Amino acid sequence: MSALRPFPGDFLWGAATSAYQIEGSPLADGAGPSIWHQFAHTPGHVRGGDTGDVACDHYRRMAEDVALMARLGLRAYRFSVSWSRILPQGRGHVNPAGLGFYERLVDALLERDIVPLLTLYHWDLPAALDMYGGWLNPDSPHWFADYAEVLFRALGDRVRLWITINEPWVVAHCGYLQGVHAPGHRNLYQAPMVSIHLLQSHALAVAAFRACCDGRIGIALNLEPQYPATQHPADVAAAQRREAYVNRQYLDPLLLGRYPPELARLFGEAWPRDADARIATARGSLDFLGINYYTRAVVRAEPRSVPERAAPVPPASAPRTAMGWEIHPQGLADVFAELRHRAPTLPLYITENGAAFDDPPAAHGLVDDGARVRYLGDHLRVARAALAAGSDLRGYFVWSLLDNFEWQHGYSRRFGIVHVDFASQRRTPKHSAWFYRDVIHSHGRALDEAGTRGL
Repeated sequence: MSALRPFPGDFLWGAATSAYQIEGSPLADGAGPSIWHQFAHTPGHVRGGDTGDVACDHYRRMAEDVALMARLGLRAYRFSVSWSRILPQGRGHVNPAGLGFYERLVDALLERDIVPLLTLYHWDLPAALDMYGGWLNPDSPHWFADYAEVLFRALGDRVRLWITINEPWVVAHCGYLQGVHAPGHRNLYQAPMVSIHLLQSHALAVAAFRACCDGRIGIALNLEPQYPATQHPADVAAAQRREAYVNRQYLDPLLLGRYPPELARLFGEAWPRDADARIATARGSLDFLGINYYTRAVVRAEPRSVPERAAPVPPASAPRTAMGWEIHPQGLADVFAELRHRAPTLPLYITENGAAFDDPPAAHGLVDDGARVRYLGDHLRVARAALAAGSDLRGYFVWSLLDNFEWQHGYSRRFGIVHVDFASQRRTPKHSAWFYRDVIHSHGRALDEAGTRGL
C-alpha cells in the first residue's frame, strides 16, 4: 500500500507532440515552408534523408488521433502550432486554411473534454523570416508577438493554457552553435543573440496575452541537472558552469531578471555587455513553468570545449535509452527540489517526459514496450513524491503520443506510447499507452500495482 496520496482529481494527465514532428503536409493549403522543412530537405542533415513531409499524417488524420486520445483516457493534449501555416511569410497575411486546422483541432479536443495546451513555437520558424536573419534579427521578438496575437485573438476564448517557446536552450545551442538543428549555424557569437531574442519574444508575447486573454501562459524549459564526475575541484566547477549554461541561462532571467554571471566568462567577447538590460522584462513573465525532463548529465572538466564549460560523461554502466541518455529518475526529483528552493509557489507542469527504445514490432495489435512502462512508472512516482513534498505540480504530459519524426534522427527513434507504421499510418497503442490509461483512471494508484514497479 502506498504511503503517498493519489494525484489530485483535477491533475492534468496528457500527452505531447509538436507540429513538424507529426503533422505532415507542411506546404498544404497555402502554408509556407519552415526552417525545418528546408533543413530536412538538405542532404546530410537528417538520418536516412527523412523529412516531415508525411510524418504521422496528423494534418489529415486529426479526427482519428483525437478519438485515440479519448480512448486512452487523456485529460489534456499539448500540441504546437506551425507558425508558417498561420503566416506563410512569417508576418502579414493570415492564412485562413492554416488557422482553420487548429480551430478544428481545439474544438475536437473540447468536444471530448480534453484540455488543449497550445505551444506557440516548437522550433519551426517560417523560412521567409530566416531570410531576414531569423532569430538573429532584432525585430524577431516583435514578429513573434504579432504571430502570437493572431492566435490569441482566434483561440483565446477556447484555449486557457499556453506555452510561448519550447526549449529555447535547444533552439540557440543546437540551431546556432552546434548546427545539428535548423537553421544549421555554427557561430559562437550568434548563440547569445538568439538567447536574448527568445527571452524578449517570450516577454512580449506574455504581455500581449495578459492584455487580451484570460488563462495562464508559461514557457517549457529542458532542465537537466548537472553532477560532477568526481569531487575534484575542476569537475565540480565544470558542473557548475554547465548548470549555468544549460539550466540557469533561462531560469535566472525568468526568475531574477538577469543572466548567470558565468555566461559572460564562458562566451568571452562573444557575450553582449548589455545582455542583462535587454532581458530584464522576462522577470515576472511566468504564470507557470513547463519542465521537460529526460536525463541528467555527469560532467567532467574539458577546457578545450567551446564555449569552455564541461563535457557530459554518462557512467558506462548506467541504463540508457535508445538516444544514449542515462535513465535517472532521481534527476527529476532534484529538479523539483531546486525549484522548491528557488520558486516555491510557482505552478509547475511536466510538459515532456518519456523515452525512446528499440520497441519490438507490432504483433496482433500489441507492442510490448516494458522498458518504457518502467521508465514512465519510475518518473511518475517521482512526480507524486514531489507533490507530497510541496511542489505545486498541476499536470504531466508524456512525450510522445505518437512515434514521430525525431529531428536529425529522422524516424529511427521511437518515443511514442502509440506505435505508428509509417508506411500504412496504422496506429497501435503500446503496452505503455494502456499502462498510462490505467494510471490516469486510478489517479496514480496503478503505480503501486504489481508489475509496474521500476527495476
